Parts: sequence; C-alpha cells; structure tokens
Amino acid sequence: MDPLLPAANPEFLDTAIAARLGMPDAPAVRILLLYGSLRQRSYSRLLVEEAARLLQHFGAETRIFDPRGLPYPDAVEGNDHPKVKELRDLSIWSEGQVWCSPERHGTISGVMKTQIDQLPLFMGGIRPTQGRTLAVMQVSGGSQSFNTVNQLRQLGRWMRMFTIPNQSSVAKAFEEFDEQGRMKPSPYYDRVVDVMEELVKFTLLLRGRSDYLVDRYSERVAAGRPLDPAIDLASLAMGRGEAAPPQDDIE
Repeated sequence: MDPLLPAANPEFLDTAIAARLGMPDAPAVRILLLYGSLRQRSYSRLLVEEAARLLQHFGAETRIFDPRGLPYPDAVEGNDHPKVKELRDLSIWSEGQVWCSPERHGTISGVMKTQIDQLPLFMGGIRPTQGRTLAVMQVSGGSQSFNTVNQLRQLGRWMRMFTIPNQSSVAKAFEEFDEQGRMKPSPYYDRVVDVMEELVKFTLLLRGRSDYLVDRYSERVAAGRPLDPAIDLASLAMGRGEAAPPQDDIE
C-alpha cells in the first residue's frame, strides 16, 4: 500500500504514462483544479485534493484554486482584484483542468459558476481556457446523479476546452471519506483514478497541437488572416521545422 494513496492498489497504477505514449522526456503536464463549495468539510474540495494526489502520482504538476474571497462577476472591474488575477493566471498556466462541483438544486453550485464566469473567453489577446483539456466531477448528498457533470461538460464546450470522455459522480459523498478527509476504497475511488489517468493521457497527446485544433476558418476570415505556409499551425503542431506545403500542392 502506498501511504500517499491508501485507497489505491499500486500494482495497477500506471506511473509511466508519458513513456508509454512515446514521450519519455516530456515535462510534467500542468493541471489546475477547481472545486465548488466553501464549507469547512467540503466534499468537492476533498475529492479535488484526492484527484491532485493521483495526478501528482501520474507525474503531473498541480495547483488547486481556493475560491474564498473571489468576487462575483462584474462586482469588480478588470483583472485588478487579487483573487481574479490569481484564477486567470492559473488558467493561463494550465494545460488541463479539473472542475468538481456539488450538486445544488439539480445543477452546479454558485461558487463553481462564479469561478467559471471569472474566466473570460478572450482577454488581452489570450484565451485563458481555449485548448485546455478538462475533466469533470461531481459530489452528491443523495443518490447518484449526472446533472452537474453534464452542466460542466456544456460549460467546458462553451469555454472551448477538450472535455475528456470519462467523468466521476460520487453519490452520498459523506459516506465516501474518512475522518481525515481521505477517500475510502470503492468503485467511486477507482473511477476517480480512471478519470485522472485519462486526463494526463489526453493532455500529453494534445500538447503542442491544441492551438491548431482550435484554429477556425471563420476567425481567420474575420481577422483577415489567410493561411501562411511560413507560420502554418499544422506544421507547428506536428513539431516540424519545415512549413506545410502550399494549398495548391495538396490534392
């Protein structure tokens, strides 16, 4: 048993994801984790902390944003508030994100929505969320539900993120954590492991390619930016030194 991951079976944990993908020297992926409750014993926070431990075990670098003190959208102007700036800087730093919210009245919490609303689609020539991978999770006080993860998926699409296929929904969350706030062994825990492992894989696979994948014809037209072979995103995405062939040479 790994003392840092007491609920996991170490024989089955994949700790060489980058190497198995043919990227043995890849730098650690950078993952930002957000949770949606301010309670002292917040189960969305406890689940995020468990996810962060797993991500670190898989070789990722993690940051957890504390939403306490974050103002409502439009309550302050610009990027001057320290908590707003912290959140946006962390989003820009990240290559992937984890969003975890409790289910409140059948949907995400206001704390969770405030964090997402404080991340603009476009800010000073930068898109703080575009092209990042995203994993979604939820905790419920009652029976298992998927309302919240479905809402988070919708928001991830709106924020131009690549939401991975897997997800986690923990029912009766108060029964799934011990007194120290660690998640107990269960199929719910195994699913969290699945989700974090998958997030690392997708983040590595998209590294260096996400800019090209979200490069849109309509935006090139609006910006008057024709394809330029010298700076073509397709070549940059594939890591090639040469430019892509001219359009006329592609049959």
